Amino acid sequence: MGRRDSSARAPFSAYRAFGPVVALVVLVLAFGLAIGSFLDIDNLSVVVQQSLVTGTLALGQLLIVRAGGIDLANAAVAVLGTLLIAELALTGTPGVLALLVGVLAAAAVGAVAGGLVTWPRLPPFVVTFGMLVIVTAVSRIYAQGRTFPVVDDALGFLGTTKYLLGRVELTYGMGVLLALAVGLWFALTRTAWGTGQRVLSRYVVAGVIYGIAAWQALGRVPIADPNAFQLGNLDSIVAVVIGGTSPFGGRVSVLGTVVGALVVAVLRTGLTQVGVDTLYQDVAIGVLLLAAVAVDRFSQGRQR
Repeated sequence: MGRRDSSARAPFSAYRAFGPVVALVVLVLAFGLAIGSFLDIDNLSVVVQQSLVTGTLALGQLLIVRAGGIDLANAAVAVLGTLLIAELALTGTPGVLALLVGVLAAAAVGAVAGGLVTWPRLPPFVVTFGMLVIVTAVSRIYAQGRTFPVVDDALGFLGTTKYLLGRVELTYGMGVLLALAVGLWFALTRTAWGTGQRVLSRYVVAGVIYGIAAWQALGRVPIADPNAFQLGNLDSIVAVVIGGTSPFGGRVSVLGTVVGALVVAVLRTGLTQVGVDTLYQDVAIGVLLLAAVAVDRFSQGRQR
């Protein structure tokens, strides 16, 4: 009675996001000192917008981590979704129907991956790595070296800009990310689905979330490119782990994952603005991931 169930509310509590919030504040202040315009409202709004796709991919990734796995294919699935949606709309399919097809295709990929993990009990790492290779190849075969512009207003809807107090730039995509986060928090903490071992359904729901990330991506950049988000899987994993979710199980933080996505966006944007090459940015993200995993392993060892 005195000890709380580690699989219930404790792993999801807000204090898990404290570390990521500190890291976010430190990074923002550091880049603010290095770059005079970094703390401008317009620049910070851009940083938030750049975190949207990563944040949404990370929420799907969170479900897979909660199911005991890791998803290496999530960004590739989102890219395939953008290609399907944009190309269908370009050839005359109504935008809403094209979106539905893209989301269903992403869910179908999730169902295949979840099925392979559930029934033959293949290792999630192997399954999602295989799906990464397959989906990436399918996307490039489908695109045939082409990119597809967004030609339907519904496809770019999430990029629609509104202004708070006449200055702070907001988009509908931000609202979608927050709604997904709240919905996922509720599902994981207040429903039987969140506490049970429903592996297949979590892969399917994650696929739906990746489809929504595809919609967000088209709102951010109105063109579908088969070469986009090549390291989106890495960024989403970093967001999840730096956000306080343990890759070894037992701790999950939805709020922390959203903050983790902001950390990744601030780091990439700040390094870009100080002139650091993207390859070195990837090195920094990789180091951040290893450091977060090492800290998590150390903290788990201290708790035993």
